[in-house]
Amino acid sequence: MTVAVSRFALPALGRRRRPRTLRPSGTVPMYIGIGLLSSIVLLIVVVPFLPLYDPFGQDLVDAMMPPFVAAEHPLGTDSLGRDVLSRLSLAGLVSVGIAATVVAINFVIGVTLGLIAGYRGGLLDSGIGALSDVQLAMPVVILLIALSAVFGPSTQLMVITLGLTYWVGYARVARALAMGLRDRDFVVSPLTQGGSHGRTVFTHVLPQVLPQMAVIASFDIAVIVGIESSLDYLGLGVQPPVPSWGAMITEGQKYLQINPWLVILPGIALFLLVAGMQFLSQRFTTESVAPARKGARR
Repeated sequence: MTVAVSRFALPALGRRRRPRTLRPSGTVPMYIGIGLLSSIVLLIVVVPFLPLYDPFGQDLVDAMMPPFVAAEHPLGTDSLGRDVLSRLSLAGLVSVGIAATVVAINFVIGVTLGLIAGYRGGLLDSGIGALSDVQLAMPVVILLIALSAVFGPSTQLMVITLGLTYWVGYARVARALAMGLRDRDFVVSPLTQGGSHGRTVFTHVLPQVLPQMAVIASFDIAVIVGIESSLDYLGLGVQPPVPSWGAMITEGQKYLQINPWLVILPGIALFLLVAGMQFLSQRFTTESVAPARKGARR
């Protein structure tokens, strides 16, 4: 008995069809994150060079102007007649600067402690592990409120507090990587030839750790910006007259029924920066994990 098979069914019998998915499930295309961050870069970099840039100038005659009404104030003015676009630009520069400083402090502390714990092991590893557990159990906001009650709220206090409390993630990843690398040939070989442990770690172990640390840093910038804006909203961070997105939302809440744009615009700016960094960090994480999975399958 002969069975007729359609020629359209032959590819399905002879080989597997390739999946239609072009990227891992749950990931966002990189151009979306780049587009969101590009708008923030334009806001921070280009707006200060405009002739109408003045984040501190007051004009009570033009106070509470809605956006897209006057050319001299494209995004309107606040309750004191200050240009909202200029204040959004300066607030973004302040937030990015604070986040970059905090992440740099966390990066240095976390990577240093993690490499020491993972490479040396023993009592140092146990001590740094206990310190990280204590750090994770400490509520940052409550700690900052207590410190602000003693020293007064300030930007410097917020930067120091956040810089000394978010290093645990870097330390734990660096420790795990260092533990896996310390017995490799390219690490042991310099020691057998008389090299010092410090130079070996700096020259051979640290370069292997930095790519993973960069992924964590890209993710933490968005996290720190969100935390910084929340603290500004509570009055614990950047103090007037310097603008910040969190403080602008707090000020705009008083006039929510009259001019809701005073709350919406800084909220949109905050979303663009945080979402853009999250999308890019998610993409970087996917690309860094994919080669490891491919090697494991082989």
